[in-house]
Amino acid sequence: MSSEENKTKQEFVKKREDYVSWDDYFLGVSMLSAMRSKDPKTQVGACIVDADNRIVGVGYNGRARGISDDAITWGRDGDWIDTKYPYVVHAEANAILNSTRDLQGCRIYIALFPCNECAKLILQSGITEVLYVSDKYADQDLYKASRKMLEMAGTKLTQLVPKQKKITIDFDVING
Repeated sequence: MSSEENKTKQEFVKKREDYVSWDDYFLGVSMLSAMRSKDPKTQVGACIVDADNRIVGVGYNGRARGISDDAITWGRDGDWIDTKYPYVVHAEANAILNSTRDLQGCRIYIALFPCNECAKLILQSGITEVLYVSDKYADQDLYKASRKMLEMAGTKLTQLVPKQKKITIDFDVING
């Protein structure tokens, strides 16, 4: 077979075009982390990424270490002390606490805009960009204070519109 015939038989294969963007990938990791939450109403995940697109921390909203998920109600109504709120660690806080390195200059991907307590942790940790999908609580004082703090500190705030509306994970594909 001549060299010319060999060239025509060897077709140049291009990369696929439907791969997941970095933003959708990291948002997807945060959403997958959220699926670990035992909260029946609100599941939030967070994914912290460095400048080289390496994941350096993940977390989800859940009970503090050592407190059983079944020990205290997951309810939202009644006296504050008898609700879930004083006992849940937010996804952003868990991601920061679970981080594997210094977070200076990193960015955090979350589904919901962070509350004021998480904003303080984000600022203290050195994270410089917050990428989020929903700001549905923007009219509440906790979130107004959060936005104000983050903006005052010069944190970049990016509301994401995912390129892909749905990402499916199929564990059977490995057997295909």
